[in-house]
Amino acid sequence: MTPLAIALALFAQDAAPAAEAAPAPPPVEDRLPTGAPKEDYPFVAWCYGALRGYLDLHDEVMPEVKRIEGQFRKPGTSLEDDLRVYAEMQADGRAKLKQFQSALTAAERASPRPINMIGAQAVRQGRSAWLTGPEVTKARKAQEWMSWALPARCEKVAAQLETRSVLMGTALKANAPADAPPSATDEPPAAEAPPSPAPETAPDAPAVSDPLSDPTS
Repeated sequence: MTPLAIALALFAQDAAPAAEAAPAPPPVEDRLPTGAPKEDYPFVAWCYGALRGYLDLHDEVMPEVKRIEGQFRKPGTSLEDDLRVYAEMQADGRAKLKQFQSALTAAERASPRPINMIGAQAVRQGRSAWLTGPEVTKARKAQEWMSWALPARCEKVAAQLETRSVLMGTALKANAPADAPPSATDEPPAAEAPPSPAPETAPDAPAVSDPLSDPTS
């Protein structure tokens, strides 16, 4: 390569804009599921609703799950072993459900304003993922149930929310007075009426002697 060609090649490299590296995708536990709330409290409530909907479908979809698992068996696998996995997933899901409920309760107690209505709406939003129309077959519904997994972000955010809420709740209790002062709009207690004096008894009248009686008799 001639010196001129080398110089042109170096010039082209310097002139070309450096390609910006594509941002790395966030870790799995930090990815926000599609349609889920961004704030921690409603997000944990959304996770609770989605998981509760999954657990509640167990009895409905298991007959179809057994049919699918029995029909499409891998060599050397046991149907009983696979069904045992679903039972273990149910137990694990109920344990996570209690974890989410504990985090939500801690956040509600630590909040200076009522937020339970926001949480209830997020729970319904999470459960709505399992609402299907009549066009969805039993097999399709069972397959979606079999392949569903709780978003990894749910457990992480729930743990952080509960820890933060417990600390905030402790601070609120420490700063709160033991007895709340009466409100300015409270009605003052009615004054007690003084006890009424006892009625005066009239003095006994003197006995009148009978003029016809004989005092000596």
